[in-house]
Amino acid sequence: MTDIRYPIGTYVEQPFSEPLLQERLLDIRFLPNLLEHTLLNLDEAQYKEPLREGAWTIQQVVHHLADSHMNAYIRFKLALTEDNPVIKPYDQDSWAALPDSLQLPANYSATLLHALHNRWHHLMTTIQTEDWNRTYYHPEYKKTTSLWYLLGLYAWHGKHHVAQIDACRKSNGWQ
Repeated sequence: MTDIRYPIGTYVEQPFSEPLLQERLLDIRFLPNLLEHTLLNLDEAQYKEPLREGAWTIQQVVHHLADSHMNAYIRFKLALTEDNPVIKPYDQDSWAALPDSLQLPANYSATLLHALHNRWHHLMTTIQTEDWNRTYYHPEYKKTTSLWYLLGLYAWHGKHHVAQIDACRKSNGWQ
């Protein structure tokens, strides 16, 4: 049985390959369009619906995508411009509980994702192959992370949350 928290499974790291790179770059480029399609025709009450019992609302998930992907973009740029920089972790649950995530329409973050992903995609398509080995250090996890891993994680992350919203729509008969 599929875990409803992970409708597409958990992220599994894979070795670098050019075909996989191109696939992941497309995932980053087109996530905002995929999200926009998934959000079509939802009303305000539906945005306030939790994905499942005890989970964030659809609105919070959309704002989380923007928050998380902005942080990833900054981490990406730090790793390109510094030698294994130490990044700043953040508490995603606390961010999701802030008034902007609870009160502002999700379309603000959906629009932000369009601009962010266009910039991020452009940056990633212009770096050298060896740059995918550049790293940053995550002090909370005590882990060094490569840009290749970050790309895969965030290609998965966007699809993961879109699949959660799709599953919520289906379970509530909103398809």
